[in-house]
Amino acid sequence: MNRKEQERVRNILEKLDEHYSVQKKCWLDYGNAWQLLIATILSAQCTDARVNLVTRDLFVKYPDLRSFAEADLKELEQDIHSTGFYHNKAKNIIACANMLLEKHGGKIPSSIEELTELPGVGRKTANVIRGNIYDIPSIVVDTHVGRISRKLGLTKQEDPEKVEHDLEAVLPKDHWILWNIQIIAHGRTICTARKPACGECFLREYCPEGQKHI
Repeated sequence: MNRKEQERVRNILEKLDEHYSVQKKCWLDYGNAWQLLIATILSAQCTDARVNLVTRDLFVKYPDLRSFAEADLKELEQDIHSTGFYHNKAKNIIACANMLLEKHGGKIPSSIEELTELPGVGRKTANVIRGNIYDIPSIVVDTHVGRISRKLGLTKQEDPEKVEHDLEAVLPKDHWILWNIQIIAHGRTICTARKPACGECFLREYCPEGQKHI
């Protein structure tokens, strides 16, 4: 990355820091590591707001990993039905809880390799855990991050793992966790998928896509 591009990235980060909190915030509600893991599994193809509604009662009904491991599949499917893809999610949650108890003594691992061995856990979920629970610099690539990172010219990739690696190459480590938090906020308020407000965007001068709307 040349000096001009480094300066552009630095300006983007400064603008994001100015407009959004630099506090590391998770959009999912949770009280401990295993709750965040299950909430993140449920968040696939589902809004965080919907997941938070579901887990509010779910974590009362199933207060620990053992109760999830021993859950009836059909009953759990009904409990999480509104999050979508409920059959696979329920099956993965039960299998994940069992593996955590049997292989990890109920503790959530921190390594990307051990996390992605768990049923239903891909790199996105693993990086949510690493960043929010263990404070390990991690880039979480969801639809907002992929879409807006491409608009900003920081990657051309569609595959989330390739996007993750491209962003690791251009973003300083102290902004890896923040990138997801800030870009989600940006994607929900200004750079929305259906109708991006380029005319109101404070990143427009640094955004190749936004430049087209000047």
